[in-house]
Amino acid sequence: MGKGGSLSEGVIKNIVLSYTYVAIWIFLSFTVIVYNKYILDKKMYDWPFPISLTMIHMSFCSTLAFLLIKVFNFVEPVSMSRDTYLRSVVPIGALYSLSLWLSNSAYIYLSVSFIQMLKALMPVAVYSIGVLFKKEGFKSETMVNMLSISFGVAIAAYGEARIDVWGVVLQLGAVAFEATRLVLIQILLTSKGITLNPITSLYYVAPCCLGFLFIPWIVVEFPVLRETSSFHFDYVIFGTNSFCAFALNLAVFLLVGKTSALTMNVAGVVKDWLLIAFSWSVIKDTVTPINLFGYGIAFLGVAYYNHAKLQALKAKEAQKSAQQIDEESGRLLEEKEGGRKIEPED
Repeated sequence: MGKGGSLSEGVIKNIVLSYTYVAIWIFLSFTVIVYNKYILDKKMYDWPFPISLTMIHMSFCSTLAFLLIKVFNFVEPVSMSRDTYLRSVVPIGALYSLSLWLSNSAYIYLSVSFIQMLKALMPVAVYSIGVLFKKEGFKSETMVNMLSISFGVAIAAYGEARIDVWGVVLQLGAVAFEATRLVLIQILLTSKGITLNPITSLYYVAPCCLGFLFIPWIVVEFPVLRETSSFHFDYVIFGTNSFCAFALNLAVFLLVGKTSALTMNVAGVVKDWLLIAFSWSVIKDTVTPINLFGYGIAFLGVAYYNHAKLQALKAKEAQKSAQQIDEESGRLLEEKEGGRKIEPED
């Protein structure tokens, strides 16, 4: 086969791999969300202890990450001073624990479909907090976009058949803490040149989360669990659930590392629609036309936001390429002029 054919095969292979990474991430994210809902919902498995479930996940992930790094040497640990850990990792771990706790708690009160609609507010929260921490510049056009997303989610909430105010507060809190965590990762880690893959991230962050979750667990859930003598720890249910949560972290790294964070955002929109359809058709959650209309507006806002980010990224890459070309041209010109200077005169 000719050179052109080889190039076509390479392009096709990359496309197939990219779609494979997207499919794996969607499947695992979908599975973890539905699995958590199944465990926590009182109408299903009926184990409404979100802090305990999150602690089980963190214990499993901490142990597996430790084994992969320290025992099997699968991944090299990132060198990190105690001061860096306390100033950077601990705040991120605290926010992560709060985000997971509140998001898992919301499954007790809200449907899967409505939770996905509320999660559409994540770009709004990330942009707002980014502006607050001066990581993002305020732009009127972007703010109008954020308001359109918020308006769509508000309509979806208005049309929710069985809305629970406490559940909404929990989910909005989870979105706020997660958005703050994402911004702080850029400020406290990325800006310092520290890059953590999912395994090293869990190695450092998961034990920290476990420590923060232990305090509310002792006060809120431990007394109730101690009185529930009939509870039997199902190793199959919680083991497979925790393994799916760990695999999801690896899938995030695979997807972002092999494609981009923007690809994950777009894939997240597809996953949300699939979860809404699953929630309506299989779990039999009520999804109203107003729900869909409101989420449709939010969806268009998120799609435009992702499109704008893609265009900005392309413009930045084009500017960087042009700058590199100018620098290379200048260097060649200097070399040429320097060569002329050392030429002997006739």
